[in-house]
Amino acid sequence: MADDILTPEASDEREAGHYTLDGPFTRSVLEAVEAEDAERLAELLEPLHPADMADLLEQIEGWQRAALLHLYGGRLDGAVLSELDESLREEVIHLLPPDVLSEAVRELDSDDVVDLVEDLEGEQKTMILEALSASSRAAVEQALTYPEFSAGRLMQREIVRAPEHWRVGEAIDFLRTNPDSLPDQFYHVILVDPRMRAVGQVAIGKILSSRRGALLRDLTEEDFRTVPVDQDEGEVAYAFNQYHLISVPVVDEEKRVVGVITIDDAMVVMDEEHEEDILRLAGVGETRISDRVVDTTRRRLPWLAVNLATAILASLVIAQFEEVIAQVVALAVLMPIVASMGGNAGTQALTVAVRALATKDLTGSNVLRIVRREAAVGLINGVIFAVLMGAVGILWFGDIGIAYVISAAMVINMLMAGLAGILIPLLLDKAGVDPALASGTFVTTVTDVVGFFAFLGLAALWLL
Repeated sequence: MADDILTPEASDEREAGHYTLDGPFTRSVLEAVEAEDAERLAELLEPLHPADMADLLEQIEGWQRAALLHLYGGRLDGAVLSELDESLREEVIHLLPPDVLSEAVRELDSDDVVDLVEDLEGEQKTMILEALSASSRAAVEQALTYPEFSAGRLMQREIVRAPEHWRVGEAIDFLRTNPDSLPDQFYHVILVDPRMRAVGQVAIGKILSSRRGALLRDLTEEDFRTVPVDQDEGEVAYAFNQYHLISVPVVDEEKRVVGVITIDDAMVVMDEEHEEDILRLAGVGETRISDRVVDTTRRRLPWLAVNLATAILASLVIAQFEEVIAQVVALAVLMPIVASMGGNAGTQALTVAVRALATKDLTGSNVLRIVRREAAVGLINGVIFAVLMGAVGILWFGDIGIAYVISAAMVINMLMAGLAGILIPLLLDKAGVDPALASGTFVTTVTDVVGFFAFLGLAALWLL
């Protein structure tokens, strides 16, 4: 079966959209490891992209990883280390022989090395830095002095730049005669003045399609931007998405070019930001599929405790109406429906708000319009479901009073859910608290408390 996976037909299938490693392939790899068949293991792993190799290492058990790397480690591509999940990098680095690690690290661009060593300490960090050439090590150490999650940490120091007075022919000759000084991938030549300040950039395609005598300054892109070295990487990723950038120079306080950020790095940041928002909305923090039980429990426990506290608050509201519930048992049956509908409606509005804040689509100029929209949506949905639940109340319990109570409570709670879903993230954002982290608990609390209070309070007024 594994043989079939490596055939051209299998490669075509993966190109058509099947990019994950399937079970039979993984089993074949583990069988080769168990049999200590290095030749078979190499045959299976050599065609893999570094990202697929990283996925494989993440999907297997720790003792299997150790055995695989012991048998195959000498052939490990350095790019695999940069593709690995952060929670596993330290473990894999520890498993690699020093000479293998040194060779793997030397293959990486400076930004990948920075990403690799910034979370390491002690021996492992020293070992990686010592494997680099003096110039590369200086570049990495300089990058590590910049704030965490800044453009300075994200950029690569390998820059393709040219004097602003150069012509196309001079640029092409320079690129051809200095291949060792060029990054593996680049999209622009950055034009600089005598003080090394960026004055523009020219796309490689534009250079190749122009005559040799053309001035580079005449071919520069109209929409030229630079990024401050201390700018937050989330802001950088937003700029790439907003302005459809492919690469952008990074400049220091004196506007001198110190690095460049490319689209692949920006996409990684965007992916991490989106993943972080999704995990925080669920209150699970930076959980990884490969995390240990203890680590996962420790991250989830605090927000479960907060949820417990808010649930007790909702229960205290219910406790104020014990006599009402005891006299009208139907209320106990219908009560969860009101809270559940409000919670779902609030989560819908909350998700839209958190995403809009992250993408900067929700701003001071349109906030009132969005709040009005969510209130209107909550009100309309409340009326629709009020009619449905009123009919349910009559058909189920034969009591028009119960129908009135649940209908009114449904309208009130759905309206409040829409408002809470949009206003709570806005207030938390204004207060400097990540709305993705804390909004869900507060919105659920509001919808539960309002739902129970409205439903039971109206029942106490109308049914007793």
